[in-house]
Amino acid sequence: MIKAVIIDDIPEAITVLTSDLATYCANIEIIGSANGVVAGAKIIQQLKPDLVFLDIQMPDGSGFDLLEILAERNFKLIFTTASDEFAVKAFKFSAIDYLLKPIDPDDLIQAIERLDNQDSPTDRLDLLKTNLEQPKKLALNTVDKIHIVAIDDIIRLESNINYTKFYFEDGSKLLVTKTLKEFDKLLSEHNFIRIHQSHLIAKNQIKAFLKQSGEVLLKDESKVPVSTRKKVQLMEMITNL
Repeated sequence: MIKAVIIDDIPEAITVLTSDLATYCANIEIIGSANGVVAGAKIIQQLKPDLVFLDIQMPDGSGFDLLEILAERNFKLIFTTASDEFAVKAFKFSAIDYLLKPIDPDDLIQAIERLDNQDSPTDRLDLLKTNLEQPKKLALNTVDKIHIVAIDDIIRLESNINYTKFYFEDGSKLLVTKTLKEFDKLLSEHNFIRIHQSHLIAKNQIKAFLKQSGEVLLKDESKVPVSTRKKVQLMEMITNL
């Protein structure tokens, strides 16, 4: 049985989450709750839960303030947040688990199932705070660790079935355990363009379009194929650079 506490300033949110956990996640036992930063820190220190559901914004501070109060963070963490598109992107960029309010039972079940693979996200909490202002870095899951990289250092991404290979300006590469489609959604607003089913490139890395071969030449001298249906879009984009 996993012992959990809920920190949220809205009593109804605590009641609903407690009820949903009892209904859908029988392995979770709620042993306490609190409605703010100070009260939340106290209850965590007293009860020493295995899992904390933590709201981001509360009257006496943020979830980050609570975490900084604690000398030790010997628990797994799931943030809960109101439906905010920008906040959701920050969580995705930072590879930290979260649930959107109102919480969907299926999302709740999946978050609990992911707990076994959750590590201590100390570095990524700092990244999340930064990304809540403006995403500049990205947390990438590989088989053995999580890498935090600057978005501006990425040259291109290449699909590898259910994995994605990243290529960086310093010549390094990373094979990441997510599909290219997921990164396309994340990076499309950061000057990346999908030029092929298997390729996503940074616009500022384009050096030339090779008409004869139908490829893009990038600044690292790599050549990337362009799909027929993407050629018009690419040519228009290059013209406007």
